[in-house]
Order: sequence, then structure tokens, then C-alpha cells
Amino acid sequence: MGDHAYAALKQQIIEGVLPPGSNWLEEEIAARFGISRTPVREAMVRLEQEGFVAIVPRRGLKVAEFTRRDVFEVNEVLESLELLGLQRVAARVLTGEDIARLDAAVAGMDAALAADDVSAWARADYAFHTTLIELADNRHLTRTAGNYLERAHRFRLATLGMRGRPVSSTTSHAATVECIRRRDPATATEIHLLHKRRWAGELDSLLDRLGLPAS
Repeated sequence: MGDHAYAALKQQIIEGVLPPGSNWLEEEIAARFGISRTPVREAMVRLEQEGFVAIVPRRGLKVAEFTRRDVFEVNEVLESLELLGLQRVAARVLTGEDIARLDAAVAGMDAALAADDVSAWARADYAFHTTLIELADNRHLTRTAGNYLERAHRFRLATLGMRGRPVSSTTSHAATVECIRRRDPATATEIHLLHKRRWAGELDSLLDRLGLPAS
């Protein structure tokens, strides 16, 4: 029950159903999911440790707000973790099934762009990044990067309507898969870093428009 409450609550936070800065009593969350307050309390503790909420004594929880510093730092750490994962994946001999998972994610991004469905694109992009990390075959990397991917995905979903069509991201991911296919970690690294530099510039502009607090 605790795991279910944790997963359900986190999903609603990531998807913005529970908006940043909103306050919720334990009993409100329990009623929302039809469970007792004990698993809610356990879920709150885990989510606070992961940076999604702040527990307010005797008041329940407050959904973490976005700050300029937090968004930048999450993306900075994620860049390094993904680079490590990508280099490991590109140096490995992957199965046809592994490559097919990456191809499917890129195909999903292409299809979403063709349908002008940015929400579907975001889901496919998230699937690409999570698959890439999983294929690195390092449990600690998967666990750590997973948290940062979720936090970055939350911000991405909250700002989808403010971004342009993510054509360059899709093209970059497709090129990355080709490097993985031919086991070329050097070129994969170059593509990854160029993609992240481009995103950093876009992110800086986006944060200026949002006017988020510094920290």
C-alpha cells in the first residue's frame, strides 16, 4: 500500500495534477487515493527525500516549487549522469532488442511531432532517456539518474506550452542511437554535449520568461 501511495502521489506531482507550491493535508491525500494516512505519511517521507515535497509539521505537505537554482542544478547533474550512461552504452554490444527500444522511443518522438502532440513527444523523450540509462547496466546510476530524470521531466511537462517544436532534440537523439549502433562513444559524446549546450541556452531563456525565484 505504501509503494502504491508513493507512486501515485509522485505521478500526480510530476504531471502537475498537484501544482507546485500547493498544500495538502494528510487526510486530503488519503481521501484522494482511498487509503489510510499511514501509507500517505510513508510516501511523503520518501518524496521529501527525493525533492518533490516539503513536509509541514501538523499541516501535511507542500509540493516543491521550481526555483532557478534548483532547475539549473538538476539539469547540470543530469547532464553528467547521462554522459556516463551514454558512454557505457555506446561501448557495449547491445542486443537487437535493446536497440529496438531506443529506436521505438525515437520513432515515438517523430510520430508525436508529426501529430503536433507535444505531450506525446515529452513521454517518448522521457522513455528515450530512461531507456538509455537502464541500458548502461549500472544499478546505482539507474537509481540516481532516475530521480533526476523525474525531476527534469516534471519541469519539462510544466513548461511544454512555452517551448518551440523540439525538432533538434529528436534529431539529436536519432543521431545518438546511430552512434550506439556502430559503437562510437566519442561521436555520441560530442552529440550529447552539443545537445546539452543547446538546451542550456534554451533553458536560460525559458527561466527568464518564467521569472522564477533564484533559490
